[in-house]
Amino acid sequence: MSKVILKLDETGKLSGIDDKHERAYARFRAKIAKLRPGETLSFDFRIPRSPRFHRLHFAMLGAFFAAQEVFDDNERMRKWLEVGAGHCEFLPGPNGEFVAMPKSIAYEALENSDFHDVHEGIKAFLRQPHAYRYLWPHLDDAGRERMVEAVLQEFER
Repeated sequence: MSKVILKLDETGKLSGIDDKHERAYARFRAKIAKLRPGETLSFDFRIPRSPRFHRLHFAMLGAFFAAQEVFDDNERMRKWLEVGAGHCEFLPGPNGEFVAMPKSIAYEALENSDFHDVHEGIKAFLRQPHAYRYLWPHLDDAGRERMVEAVLQEFER
């Protein structure tokens, strides 16, 4: 399978992002030009994640990690939040119970719109009593809600 990364060039036309991708795009255009009625061509495309939004999301996670009182590993907290956001699969565990396994949020694995859904899901999960009671066990619910909103305030402008 060929991979082509395209950009809009200075003349307003699509072109490969470098020589390798320009050659692959030329092969793709040539294949399209040779198609005859009834022949098929299949391709997948992906809209890359916004680097700015990616940084914002991980900055938000870092702010929550710094503010919370339970996790000592930011990766574990991130996985817990992703499961809480519903970005997971439920698989049978060793005793027959179902275990939540977080799905990948790798840059290449998740497009921007899907990543945005995970981001919003994490924010919604953090606003639930189950999540904030776990992250700040010594506070009362009003204090916990204030903690969540204080952190989120910076990321919801």
